[in-house]
Amino acid sequence: MPRTKLYFASDFHLGVPTHAKSLEREKRIIAWLDSIKEDAKSIYLLGDIFDFWFEYKTVVPKGYVRILAKLAKLVDDGIKINIIKGNHDLWMYDYFPKEIGVNILEDKTILKENGKQIFLAHGDGLGPGDLGYKLIKKVFESSICQWLFARLHPNFGIGIAQFWSKKSRIGNQEKPDPFLGEEKEWLVSYCKRKKNEINIDYFVFGHRHLPLEITIDEKTKYINIGDWIHHNSYAVFDEGELTLQYFK
Repeated sequence: MPRTKLYFASDFHLGVPTHAKSLEREKRIIAWLDSIKEDAKSIYLLGDIFDFWFEYKTVVPKGYVRILAKLAKLVDDGIKINIIKGNHDLWMYDYFPKEIGVNILEDKTILKENGKQIFLAHGDGLGPGDLGYKLIKKVFESSICQWLFARLHPNFGIGIAQFWSKKSRIGNQEKPDPFLGEEKEWLVSYCKRKKNEINIDYFVFGHRHLPLEITIDEKTKYINIGDWIHHNSYAVFDEGELTLQYFK
């Protein structure tokens, strides 16, 4: 079977709310990866694969051996895997490229595939509003902040982060967020503004944790690929069309 399809997924948030539930989700994601490996040309993971990730010089967070091994095997089998960092795993550095062979892409990357232009981003900090988060993100992205965190012993630094992860709204949310209506969806506003600046066929984001397909104009569509906490949703680009799908 020729490998021609592109797959997009995000927001696995491995690590929360408990080890047992995270492991169950991890095994489900691996089952999905096994189901697409025969026809996948490339896989794009658009952030928040982990609820927390930080790479010390010689240490990475414990766990996740199944998903890491599966990604490495898919790369060895000739499937290109790309990651865009999310707001929960933005402290990825060289571990994935060196050890697994996964490419780390810049946020807001444009793919050109089969005559279409596909805009990829995690989605955090885009659109109007949310000024508090945008300020915090700048702090977390700063080299000084990263250097200071790296000075903490891994048992302490990772322990603090995992403690707050288990207290987070995402890890303990029983129901997904509702759709707010196009006029209140910040990423819809971002797409409507951005389409006037660049020629895009599909905007593909994660972060929102809600699968969405919204027509921006006669040429452009916004697709949010949802999450794997509530929806098990992903997108597929095949023969020039990009659509949402669900893993059962």
